[in-house]
Amino acid sequence: MDISQEIKKLKKLPGFAEQVGMILIHNGTVRAWSRKREGLVKKLKVKPNYHLIEKLVQQYEQKPGIFKIIVNAKEGEFLPGDDLLFIIVAGDIREHVKPVLSELLDEIKSKAMDKTEVI
Repeated sequence: MDISQEIKKLKKLPGFAEQVGMILIHNGTVRAWSRKREGLVKKLKVKPNYHLIEKLVQQYEQKPGIFKIIVNAKEGEFLPGDDLLFIIVAGDIREHVKPVLSELLDEIKSKAMDKTEVI
C-alpha cells in the first residue's frame, strides 16, 4: 500500500474538506523478536480474516466524527522489517480519531489476524 496515494484518494472524496481535520496511520511491521517466546523471529506467517476486518471497519466507521477507515492487511510469509498491516483513520478531531485507531488496531490484532512466528 502506498500511504501517500491512499491519502490523495481520501482527499478527493466528497465531504473530505468539510469533515476531516485529522488522519492517523498505523504501519505495522514484523518485529525481529517475539513477545511470547525467546529467540529471534526469522519469519512470520500471517493469515488475516478479511471478512471480520471488513465488519470491524464498518462498525468503527459509525463512531462519532469518523469519515473513513482504510485497512490493508497482508497475507503470507514475511521477514522482520516487512510491512504487515496498514490502518488509516480519517475524522474530524483527535478526541474521536485517536481512540478509534487504537481500538480498531487492538480488535484486528486480537480477533482477525492469525500469526505464526518461526524462531
